Amino acid sequence: MATLSTTMPTLLDHAKVFGPDRKVAKIVELLSQSNSSLQDMVMKEGNLPTGEQTTIRTGLPAVYWRLTNQGTPPSKSTTAQTVENAAMLVARCHADVDIATLNGDVSAYRAQKASAVMESMAQEMESTLFYGAATSPEEFVGFANRYTALTGEANSENVLDAGGTGTDNSSAWLIGWGMDTICGVYPKGSKAGISHEDIGIDDVDDADGNPFRAYKDEFKWKCGLVVKDWRYGVRIANIDNSELVAGTGTQATTAATNIVKMMSRAIDRIPNQNRCKLAFYVNRTVASHLRVQALSFSNSAIAIQPALNQFGNTIQQLTFLGVPVRLSDSLTSAEAQVT
Repeated sequence: MATLSTTMPTLLDHAKVFGPDRKVAKIVELLSQSNSSLQDMVMKEGNLPTGEQTTIRTGLPAVYWRLTNQGTPPSKSTTAQTVENAAMLVARCHADVDIATLNGDVSAYRAQKASAVMESMAQEMESTLFYGAATSPEEFVGFANRYTALTGEANSENVLDAGGTGTDNSSAWLIGWGMDTICGVYPKGSKAGISHEDIGIDDVDDADGNPFRAYKDEFKWKCGLVVKDWRYGVRIANIDNSELVAGTGTQATTAATNIVKMMSRAIDRIPNQNRCKLAFYVNRTVASHLRVQALSFSNSAIAIQPALNQFGNTIQQLTFLGVPVRLSDSLTSAEAQVT
């Protein structure tokens, strides 16, 4: 039975260390159950109040074959430093005091209101993880804006072309999570995940500017993305959704760009699978058609097998060559062609 790795701390692992009441951990459980990347993303405390400064090796030292009585010139590796800033996602929840009191259980009513806010925050966080833009300084930069081109960039060899054109494409992602590969980061001295402040009862204005009494809650989430080694992220771009559904063109089973063949190629791009925790992330269309293929006896690479999630519950996990395949509704089916 496949199980998730427990050697690298996820968001839930960090949350469990804060307080015996597990209120924070329960919040994170809700987020993780609804948003696939949060199940796997390895988290670390940054070394800066704003995020993480990391050193990336950009070149290896030269080595030489040597004859006797012949000298060897010195050489060294080259490195570059980058700063990955954590962004701050904030939400407020207001509950009319009279309505909360009528409900009979004020705490339960406020929790119900807050759960919708947290779900919205989780969806926004996962969407930013994939599509956060450098042109939006309030966000952190997501995967799609780091792996942007088939050629001409340092990481282009990890952007694979599934052959689709137009603007109705999607991407599948293979991420190797790890402290020295790709991970999430929260600012130094802060806490992982959502922090909650119960502001209490205060005046709130209605749409006409007239005040009423309400319970106030504020939720805050500081998080960033660190890609320390780009080789541990692979983008399968230009998956033509209509051809995938029809099983024709670029997604015919005989095509070199068929999603199954591309996923196999993606795994081969990962330098060392033992250094990371691997997972694929796909949208609902890709997941559905992979599952259909898994039900075919002719395709043994894709499997549906029982596994334990990090809450100890048994699930039916879709895997490809043993790597979990996660569903993410944040991945759109309306991407422009990556060239």
